[in-house]
Amino acid sequence: MIPITIKNLTFAYDGQALLFDHCSLDFNTDWKLGLVGRNGRGKTTLLKLLQHQLPFQGQINVAVSLVYFPLTISDSSDLSWDAISAALPTIEEWQLEREMNYLQMDPALLWQPYSTLSGGEQTKLMLAAIFAQQNHFALLDEPTNHLDQHSRSQVAAYLRNKKTGFIVTSHDRVFIDRIVDHIIAIERQQIVVEQGNYSTYLSQKMRRDQTAISQNQQLHKSINRLKQAQQQRQQWAQNAEKEKQHNSHADKGFIGAKAAKMMKKSLVLNHRLNDQIEQKQGLLNDVETVVPLTINLQSSHHDPLLSLQQVALSINGRTLFQDLSLTVRSHDQVALCADNGSGKSSLFRAIQNNFAGTISGKIQVANGISLSIVRQHYTGFHGSLRDFAQQKHLPYEDLLNMLRKLGMERKTFTTKIEDMSMGQQKKVELARSLVEPAQLYLWDEPLNYLDIENQNQLIQLIKNIRLPLLFIEHDRHFIDEIASSQVRLGPPANA
Repeated sequence: MIPITIKNLTFAYDGQALLFDHCSLDFNTDWKLGLVGRNGRGKTTLLKLLQHQLPFQGQINVAVSLVYFPLTISDSSDLSWDAISAALPTIEEWQLEREMNYLQMDPALLWQPYSTLSGGEQTKLMLAAIFAQQNHFALLDEPTNHLDQHSRSQVAAYLRNKKTGFIVTSHDRVFIDRIVDHIIAIERQQIVVEQGNYSTYLSQKMRRDQTAISQNQQLHKSINRLKQAQQQRQQWAQNAEKEKQHNSHADKGFIGAKAAKMMKKSLVLNHRLNDQIEQKQGLLNDVETVVPLTINLQSSHHDPLLSLQQVALSINGRTLFQDLSLTVRSHDQVALCADNGSGKSSLFRAIQNNFAGTISGKIQVANGISLSIVRQHYTGFHGSLRDFAQQKHLPYEDLLNMLRKLGMERKTFTTKIEDMSMGQQKKVELARSLVEPAQLYLWDEPLNYLDIENQNQLIQLIKNIRLPLLFIEHDRHFIDEIASSQVRLGPPANA
């Protein structure tokens, strides 16, 4: 057990607001820590700061070697063993093969080009390599992205059985709950460390928020009463002073003393009022405000909106899947389920007439309807949000309003899209889909990089609106909450 300490950490990117302001925390390297927080709060930045990759003010004391996921692969055309050993020069082959066995991976994958491995295989190989290292503390940044449900279960079991600690970020609440024993939470105004898993932290956070909201309401009522009493006494004092000046027969000494007494009480009330206003300030600083999402769904008289009959896709002589049939009607939410590499994203491209391979069977999109797509990869975003709105023919204010609903801070609106975090870029992609008018929605892994508050917002929106949706997602909680039906892509008959 080696302690890692952070004292008075202050950090901001050039030209941007502070991400961390005199933050302090301590944790131990034998803890399995889940690092959570809303998009743009600085989770990846904190991992970089722990590695001293960014300049900062304060102290960060780390007396152990750190290793970061994902590894930097310099040449993906290399054999997998060469690619991994270039990233981690001290690793030995037998150590890596041992960890691969724990992850139920075939060691023969080491002698294939790294680029030929699926995304899930690459993720698991990197994790095996990281934990093959002795006396290292692992920083795992979003290892669940693009993992299918089977691979997520494998990785969760692997990490849960590890004797060493680590820090992991993930927006899959079930995954986090299964593997961690402590939580580091980057809240709006502070960083907190709590024992337990994410569900434990969330219940404690909800209690803290409810206490703060109740105290805020009580102070708000008390402040209003004090303001009324203060105004009343000030008015009495002013009226008494006027009476002394205009009534020549009155006892001016008595009236003056009465007015002075009223003014003194008013000053006392003013001090109490200022004290309570000061107490009220900051009470709600860490309370997350989540508002319902809206969507620009357009009605359609077509039924069904999308129909697939006995569809098969193949590319470069390889059949991805076959005999797929499904329909999406105006109130259907159809989950497309399959392991990585099964052709789910290829099907989306085929529906959009953008598939480079061979299509057999029948794909019918209702004539004239508008589709809205959430893509899995969107690295082409550049420039300002205003430029983006113009390019996508979106009302600029509507785009900003949707991003605010998704929890993006107003201070981020002036940041270029390419300089935003992956979670913030995903919010831009999702906001576009929610704002643009559409009659059918195709969402390819919409939860990747989104924080848990956004996931809850999407669940509530879909439950309330029942929008016509065909979606790909590996998050079991999300599928169970919103899918009206599930269609599984099986391997081809000769696979």
